[in-house]
Amino acid sequence: MSEGRGASASFLVGAGIFLSRIAGLIRQKFFAYYFGTSIAADAFNAAFRIPNMLQTLFGEGVLSASFIPEYSRLLARGDEVRARRLAGAVAAALALVSSIVVLLGILAAPLLVGLIAPGFTGERRELTILFTRILFPGAGLLVFSAWCLGILNSHRKFFISYTAPVLWNLATIAALLIFGRSNTQYRLAEIFAWSSVVGSALQFGIQLPFVIPLLRGFPFNTHFRDESTQTVARNFVPAFISRGVVQISAFIDAYIASWLPQGSVATIAYAQVLYTLPVSLFGMAVSASELPEMSRATGTDQEVAAYLRGRLASGLERIAFFVIPSAIAFLLLGDMVTAALYEWGRFTRTETIWVWQALAGSTIGLLASTWGRLYSSTFFALRDTRTPRNFALFRVALNIALGFVFALGIPVWMGIDPKWGVLGLTAASGIAGWIEYFLLRSRMEQRIGRVRIPASRSSAIWGSAVGAAAAGWGAKLLMDGAASAWPAIAVLAVFGAVYLGLSVALGVPAAKSLVRR
Repeated sequence: MSEGRGASASFLVGAGIFLSRIAGLIRQKFFAYYFGTSIAADAFNAAFRIPNMLQTLFGEGVLSASFIPEYSRLLARGDEVRARRLAGAVAAALALVSSIVVLLGILAAPLLVGLIAPGFTGERRELTILFTRILFPGAGLLVFSAWCLGILNSHRKFFISYTAPVLWNLATIAALLIFGRSNTQYRLAEIFAWSSVVGSALQFGIQLPFVIPLLRGFPFNTHFRDESTQTVARNFVPAFISRGVVQISAFIDAYIASWLPQGSVATIAYAQVLYTLPVSLFGMAVSASELPEMSRATGTDQEVAAYLRGRLASGLERIAFFVIPSAIAFLLLGDMVTAALYEWGRFTRTETIWVWQALAGSTIGLLASTWGRLYSSTFFALRDTRTPRNFALFRVALNIALGFVFALGIPVWMGIDPKWGVLGLTAASGIAGWIEYFLLRSRMEQRIGRVRIPASRSSAIWGSAVGAAAAGWGAKLLMDGAASAWPAIAVLAVFGAVYLGLSVALGVPAAKSLVRR
């Protein structure tokens, strides 16, 4: 697969993710209107993390790391019979495991809520337990949605699997529009949770018509002793940990945030919707499209290393071109972005500033998270899930330690408002992310050699981003800092146009490629 074809695959993944994320932003805008940073908002966002982590870890995380490399290898060898057998065995295993976990999750919801949100009491705790029980079945359905994604990605059919979440978002938006005016806030939150389950079924169902022809049916089987199935099983736990580090970090953030003032959990959730947008659009797009191709690498060790160096260098540069300006924009213009998306109804200017604080802390680790994901994919392509697992465990441990200190300790020691703890919490995650990234890069370079973006190109990207931020800040001042939808769009348009113009003028290849497209 040529670099141009790799860029095209990344574009298809990015386009699908873009559509689903836009739908997600619209969903969050309506959610903010009806719930703001209320008790119901805190409870739903805390409850949603448990089944969402289950879906991501058992589904996308495990399948991306353990299933796709093995399935792609069988397809590359032309062994379609074993590939279909592997897909069916994995589907059967996922059905068994996810069913057990969903049942246990429903029964053990009070215990789980005590673990993720120990600071919740009274109504917040009871609502969180209720929402957790409702959401768990939807998570089981999303595990199968992720299985479909693994099949489609391996066959280089990227678009449908990444646009499928649009249906999930539409189901939840419809629930708010239909029932929002006629129900109390708590009842509406319960309806919203049920609509999430409906959306999960739609997300899975839309992909099946595309998957079944590839597998010539729905090949459930119990070939668990097959060599390929055993390979996937051996990589399950390492993949579970290494691919799920972002979700585990978010889980930890929610745990610590439950000790912060009311609304902190919801505030971090609002910020993460924005923060994860570039991670998904660019980090996930590049990593998802590169993993099947890297997994097909053949030849001598030297040839494989050279091939991976080329793909890794190209992917890192494509990610940097989009993520660096995203981080700068969130840091300096985050109030404009937040106000444009959320500031209406129960979401006031006070909440906007609070979300900006959390968003500013998140930008510290934005580039590290996206680059680290690509390095993890490279390890997975080499059938090494243990190295990313070990570094992910270290990151989680560091995140816990720094999170408690930055979120709960520093505000007390400095005598400042405890609400500043959300910035400390997201900043701690970013610092831990950078350390994990450097560990991944160092170990990978021991295996395939040094991989770097040329210094001149990196400087051009950073310089263009800073110049664009200055232009955006100037536009903001001309508008007297007005933070509503149209001024925000105008400011961000200035930022984007100046960044693209400067990066083209400075000869950044990714910018020239974007203009040609």
